[in-house]
This record gives sequence, structure tokens and C-alpha cells, in this order.
Amino acid sequence: MFLYKAFLKPYLFSLDAEDAHHKTMALFRLSMGLPGMKAIYKSKFVLNDPELETEKMGLKFKNPIGLAAGFDKDGKYVELLQYLGFGFVEVGTVTPLPQLGNPRPRLFRLPKDKALINRMGFNNEGVDELVNRLKKLDKKDLIIGGNIGKNKVTSNQNAWKDYSICFKKLKDYVDYFVVNVSSPNTPGLRELQNKDALTEILERIQEMNNEGHPILLKIAPDISIGELDDILEVVENTNLNGIVTNNTTIARSPLMISEERIAKLGKGGLSGKPLADRSMELLKEVRSKISEDKVVISSGGVYNPNEVSNRLVAGADLVQIYTGLIYQGPQFVKNSLRLIRNTYRNGMG
Repeated sequence: MFLYKAFLKPYLFSLDAEDAHHKTMALFRLSMGLPGMKAIYKSKFVLNDPELETEKMGLKFKNPIGLAAGFDKDGKYVELLQYLGFGFVEVGTVTPLPQLGNPRPRLFRLPKDKALINRMGFNNEGVDELVNRLKKLDKKDLIIGGNIGKNKVTSNQNAWKDYSICFKKLKDYVDYFVVNVSSPNTPGLRELQNKDALTEILERIQEMNNEGHPILLKIAPDISIGELDDILEVVENTNLNGIVTNNTTIARSPLMISEERIAKLGKGGLSGKPLADRSMELLKEVRSKISEDKVVISSGGVYNPNEVSNRLVAGADLVQIYTGLIYQGPQFVKNSLRLIRNTYRNGMG
């Protein structure tokens, strides 16, 4: 942790955020090829303990902390990421056809706020490339989720076709699915959270779901109570397995960064610490309204180990991180698992 914060993090934070991500993962891959490094990474960053295991949706997770979608869109790093201690990794968001996403720069750090703003726009190499990588994967006991979306050029009227294509092609290679209709970076996508549009997408996928793959829906933090009630009704009626709360926010408050700087950065979804309160609020609202047998994965604003533990105490079945990993470094998962284990031993579990 000291080496990351003292040396590696300052260097990476001096680079464009997207370039830094690619450099970090290239260095990670290179180092993992050196003799003995897998054992070193495992000893430093992995905590295996039966007390941390949990079974949800018929799947056995070695621990309740996962990597949120967006970090490894194309499944290039899944085999490496298990050496950072994750119990599950969500790949994607993937679309049927490759797409470049929005013009760069499109990923920005807000260090004072421990936050990111991104307007990536579902940049990915397409579902066929993802399938080709997952076919070759030696994932051991790591659970893999597939986060699926629609191409920008596909109309909302035909959106169900894109989701169905991704589901059909990925179903033999992932353990569960997340339907993403909540990113703010594809024009009109959030309109698919509308009751009728959402029902069509989810019903079409369930018609193809003969093997009973777990399917969850990822929702936006910017919805009203009425919109949430409609969404939860659709989740119940289409027999989904649960909800991921939540995606990034289009809100820009509260932030320490100046309004002038925010305006200059432009549009995009905000993630990280400023989202913590809203994400906790939405988690509690969903947990209080959704059926007990439905799984709730909490994401958004999980910026330190205490926040991971707090989400589980508040009713999350599983927790996902992304921005917190950027700011906390590679020991984030292990430190969080130690705290969770202590919490369990003190009576939460």
C-alpha cells in the first residue's frame, strides 16, 4: 500500500486517466509473468476464508466483493484480477457490435473529491471478441458477470434485440448477467428504464433463458421514488434475480472542485465518494421494497473498507468497487475483507 501511494499513484495520476488505466494493467500483466509473482500477489492481496464465502443466486462466491463493470470491458484482465482478491468480476458493458465510444478525453479524476467523471460511451470490442477471450479463460473459482448494453446506433425501439444478442452469445461463458439501461453516456439509454421498454427487454431475455441464468438490472441513482417503484414492479413481474444499485450519477453536488472546473470537464457520470450517500439511500430503499429472495448488489461511492462493510450491514448481498480501487490501491479488497470478517465475528453475519 505504501509503495502504491508513495510512488506508483503519483506517477499514474500525472497521466491522462485512460492512459494510466492501460499502463497499469500492462504493468500488472508484465509483472505477473515473472517467476514467483503470482504467489507474491496472492499473499499480499488475497484473503481466502470460509467465513467470507457466500452463496447467492445459486452461485458460490468466495467473498462478497466484486469489481464493477467498466474496468475490464473486454475481458482482457479477468484472470489477473483474481489475484487482487475479488470474489467476482463483472466484464462489459459489452454491445453486439464493436464501438469506439465517445471522443477522448473522456475520463477525468477529481482527486480532492476521490471521484471520477467518465463519458466513455460503451467503448468495447464487441461481444464476439469478449466471447473469444472468455472461452480461453482459466478462472478457477472466480465468478464472472456479464454486463450487457445496446449499440449507440440501435434505436430504443429495437434495443431488446441488442440485449438478446449479447445474452445469447455470452450465456455459456458467464455466471450471471446484468442488464445495463442506466449509463448516462449513451444518448437516450436511460429512457429504457421506462416501464414498457424495460418490460419488453427483460421479457425477451427471459424467453431465451432456458438454463436459468441469474439476471439482474442495473439502475441509475437519479431516479425518483415513483420511477423506482415502477422498476421494482417490472423486476418482480419478469422474475429477475435482483438489482444492482447503482450506476454513476449526472448530479454534481456535493463537490469540492470548483463549478468552473466542473463546467470545463463537461458531461459524464460521476462516481466515487460524492456518490456514497445517495447510493446508500437507494440501497436501503430498494432493500425495503424488493422481495427478500431478490439479490441486491451495491455499487457507487464505495470509497473505503468501512463503506464496504456499511453496505453489507445495510442489506446488500454483494458489493462492487471501481473508483475506490483507483484511490485506495491494490490492497483495498483485502483490507475490506479483514474488516468484514471482524464485523461478522461481532455479530452481523
